[in-house]
Amino acid sequence: MRVLVTGGAGFIGSALCRHLVAELGVAVLNIDCLTYAADLRSLKAISHRQSYRFSRIDICDRVALDNALSAFEPTAIVHLAAESHVDRSIANSARFIHTNVLGTHTLLECARRYWLGLPEDKRTSFRFLHVSTDEVFGSLGAAGAFRESTPYDPSSPYSASKAASDHLVRAWQRTYGLPALICNCSNNYGPFQYPEKLIPLTILNAIESLPLPVYGDGSNVRDWLHVDDHVRALWAVLERGRVGESYAIGGRCERTNIEVVTEICDVLDRRHPTGRPHSRLISYVADRPGHDRRYAIDAAKIETEVGWRATHDFPTGLAKTVGWYLDNRAWWLPLRRQLSASASGTRPRTTEELEREPL
Repeated sequence: MRVLVTGGAGFIGSALCRHLVAELGVAVLNIDCLTYAADLRSLKAISHRQSYRFSRIDICDRVALDNALSAFEPTAIVHLAAESHVDRSIANSARFIHTNVLGTHTLLECARRYWLGLPEDKRTSFRFLHVSTDEVFGSLGAAGAFRESTPYDPSSPYSASKAASDHLVRAWQRTYGLPALICNCSNNYGPFQYPEKLIPLTILNAIESLPLPVYGDGSNVRDWLHVDDHVRALWAVLERGRVGESYAIGGRCERTNIEVVTEICDVLDRRHPTGRPHSRLISYVADRPGHDRRYAIDAAKIETEVGWRATHDFPTGLAKTVGWYLDNRAWWLPLRRQLSASASGTRPRTTEELEREPL
């Protein structure tokens, strides 16, 4: 297998690259344009491997994509490159449409031309796996769960852009025969996650005795999936999934946001007792516009058809994640300083500048 991963310097993408190269011995070409949420330090463990390559490429750059496909000759593409933060999409939707919709279209066209030029045996075995989100389905009530057949009903510019990209992939499979599959995953967590998302933001704010913001009344529900379970699922779908199908991936770990924040506080009270109880830092803030009430995934299809199942229970996975951030201050501190500089309107310094500063 030779896998081209788009967005491989991001949170999920870097976890996938590490899994493919270090655990499975797969040759990987990681292409990423290195936006604010990308970090090549997340790939340090495999950067020296001969089976791993990186190219700085924007997925909207058709010429660069064509050249990369021709040179690397992948047997599969896993498409993760995307703008993914809901709050940022509400403030500025244009970047999300550009990357998530136009970028996916460009990649699909390049992949189609590459695939059509392959010998018949390689054309038959080629796969295009598009990694999407459960947010395309909108919001659930108190009961039920998203399935692959759930109608799309996106609520934010981010989820709308991902829904559009899903429809493009499905259309390219049906119209042109491109051997494509789609995965819609629930909320991921784990090491190396950019510190603007709920779990790392809460952990790091609590470590620094800063307020722990919780939207609304904190009762919004998410189904949490450890990133290591997610990348195992992606590989299983690549190997055993059916072309033209979509697979919902979830961890069967539903929690309200306030339960997640409180659980992080409890772990930190034990592991980082300075400033405890950390729950005193919880602060309720005005709710996000269009904030979906509840997500939950029925993962029966991927469990029965593909043979994958999540292995991390939430308390264990969360404790490991908290421990990772406690042990890896050198990774997240420069990112926190960049976020702080952006919020204050000063020039965000480069990672290289920040790494030269003492911790």
